[in-house]
Amino acid sequence: MTVRTRIAPSPTGAPHVGTAYMALFNLAFSRKHGGKMILRIEDTDQSRSTQESEDAILSSLKWLGLDWDEGPDCGGDFGPYRQSERLNFYKEAIQKLVDAGYAYPCFCNAERLNELRKQQMENKETPRYDGHCLSLSQEEIKQKIAAGEKYVYRLKIPDEGICVFNDELRGEVQFDWKQIDHQIIQKSDGFPTYHLASVVDDHHMGITHVIRGEEWINSTPKHILLYEGLGWRPPVFAHLPLLRNPDKSKLSKRKNPTSIDYYKDAGFLPEAVVNYLGMMGYTLPDQREIFDLREMSETFDIKRMSLGGPIFDIAKLKWLNGIYLREKLSSGEVLQRLIDWKANPEFLSKILPLALKRLETLADFFPMAQFLLNDAPDYSSESLVGKMEGGEVAKLLKIAEWELEKAPSWNRDALASLFQRIAEVEGIKLKVVLSPFFVAISGSNVSLPLFDSLELLGPDLTRTRIRIALEKLATDGVGLSKKGLKKLEKEYASQYGNRID
Repeated sequence: MTVRTRIAPSPTGAPHVGTAYMALFNLAFSRKHGGKMILRIEDTDQSRSTQESEDAILSSLKWLGLDWDEGPDCGGDFGPYRQSERLNFYKEAIQKLVDAGYAYPCFCNAERLNELRKQQMENKETPRYDGHCLSLSQEEIKQKIAAGEKYVYRLKIPDEGICVFNDELRGEVQFDWKQIDHQIIQKSDGFPTYHLASVVDDHHMGITHVIRGEEWINSTPKHILLYEGLGWRPPVFAHLPLLRNPDKSKLSKRKNPTSIDYYKDAGFLPEAVVNYLGMMGYTLPDQREIFDLREMSETFDIKRMSLGGPIFDIAKLKWLNGIYLREKLSSGEVLQRLIDWKANPEFLSKILPLALKRLETLADFFPMAQFLLNDAPDYSSESLVGKMEGGEVAKLLKIAEWELEKAPSWNRDALASLFQRIAEVEGIKLKVVLSPFFVAISGSNVSLPLFDSLELLGPDLTRTRIRIALEKLATDGVGLSKKGLKKLEKEYASQYGNRID
């Protein structure tokens, strides 16, 4: 048997370090066993999936040196490798599941489902679909479909009994079927959900080992049931512990930069990032802390992984990155990395037009542009607040953070429009709105043009600097309280629409 693993990122946002973490361990496992790793794009959420996000994911993983053997960019014998191009596989599977009695159409609308959930929570019951549409006759189903009623397909869950499966890291795992929901496996738009698509694709792509995050362990009974209904043998499952913030909460962009692009733009070395991710819950047999992908793969044993939540600590990553700069690279190599990073003609040529009108000597350039090269500027909360109230500044920063998360494109014109809208909604002059952002982004009230600077910094560094500013205000006691944040969330929803977490 040839070992085949996979990673399956969704192209719905910035490339996440969690994706790189999973890719690394899947790759190490496949290489250890002389197998292959497949990259599959799970773009069934058509409303949020973008080509820009897919390109960014592939680019960031390649930057890290985490290569795959088959995928949308390089092809393979089991393509296509985008789920949006594999709908025929899912339709066939749905029909097979319906015929075998493992799936059924559900016509319940959102109003009924919300009311059901509300009642179950009031009764302190596990929120779960009640199987209402299971009682529909074939004739009733035909009539509803003919009448144009929208419907989804749900997985039929056993009323009683226990699902038992083996996890490579956790041993025998058991779930009571009564705690498992009748999962939607095909949406009303005809696209499958993750649950159906992943099972169908894993089977047809010959995946032997599904190595994924522990957040999916509760879904494994549903997947095993799908394999059973389709008459297929399930793969070996291994659920890795999730990356954690230093406070042991789940790694999130609210507390830590989570985009791979952030670490690239902030001057980290890809080999140091990979080395650090390899230390997350795993140790080499000889206990070394400094190792590369090849060394990790040669000795990799998935059973050596710890089930404790690994802490992703940027301070530790910086220490490790420093080791690489000082001990693993020559001076010439460091120089070349600097040139490739930001001291290249392409990047400098973007800054120069912004700085030229302010230059008197060449020596003026680097002090003026240094905030574009720094990890984060240094400034006081007093300079951030200026003549405004601390709470008002915190509010503007938070609104901008939420709005920037939703930004469909990242260029100066789009960013200018975004801030102009904030000014209009808040009833504040644009000049006043922008004042704290000059400080948060550049460390000074006077700087290069703000929107051009934001475009050059990119979304990850920009949002990180805004969060740093918010933390600085909170530390000094002039930020948003928990009560104030909840109030702002409601105001934001009514004035700007839903935010993206």
